[in-house]
Amino acid sequence: MTPEHTMNMPKRHTTVLTVAGSDSGGGAGIQADLKTVAAHGCYGTTAITAITVQNTLGVTAIHPVPVEIVTAQIEAVLADIGADAVKIGMLFSPELVEAVAATLKRFAVKNIVLDPVMVAQSGDKLLRDEAVAALKEKLIPMATLITPNLPETAALLERGEIGAAEMAETARQLARLGCRGVLVKGGHLTGDRRDDLLFWAAKNRIVNLPGTAIATTNNHGTGCTLSAAIAARLALGEDMETAARAAKDYINGALTAGAAYQLGQGHGPVQHFFRFWP
Repeated sequence: MTPEHTMNMPKRHTTVLTVAGSDSGGGAGIQADLKTVAAHGCYGTTAITAITVQNTLGVTAIHPVPVEIVTAQIEAVLADIGADAVKIGMLFSPELVEAVAATLKRFAVKNIVLDPVMVAQSGDKLLRDEAVAALKEKLIPMATLITPNLPETAALLERGEIGAAEMAETARQLARLGCRGVLVKGGHLTGDRRDDLLFWAAKNRIVNLPGTAIATTNNHGTGCTLSAAIAARLALGEDMETAARAAKDYINGALTAGAAYQLGQGHGPVQHFFRFWP
């Protein structure tokens, strides 16, 4: 191949497909994912699973997208554009969990980051109770990495409250469901520390990702943002630990920069583009 021919070849986008709900307030879900993916230099595509009516004060309504329309969105993207990574957020029903799992399996998708979204920042339920079993049986075994917070970890394992001392043990227990890695998020811990804990199953490796409490109410969409950042880093070719560390640094920076803003009357968004403007 001549140098002239090489120079004329088109550039290739690194692509991330996000399968999640739409947040009318723009702070979480599809909207947060697209901002995060773009901030990491990747091209984002979407499959919207639900339309949520929400703002910084909370969720007032949820309209699930029909399962066949969700799968059609995924098929349309993967058949034409493809995906270097897939981030999965709000799925709402067991039928949707099973359909998404089957579609991703059919396209042999790699680099799946699953954020098992169960409850919104406001406390509103985003996953039906009967969908948890489907999540554990159909989708978690396909995942490269799952990113539950402490209440979600407890719900998946059907146990009581989990603290910092139990994070390593519970991460290992979740990995037995078949996923290649577990990132237990420590945002619900009390005190000054907000460390996350990564368990990389293939290496039997526990990694602590340090974080400190940031005085801000602008923390809407932090889970979506973190998992989307990991998906983008995996899409760019990083390994699980490198991607998780970089994503943790990114969310810490987004929370810190976002604290200076006021948007709405409740929990505002993080500053997804803090590396580009303050």
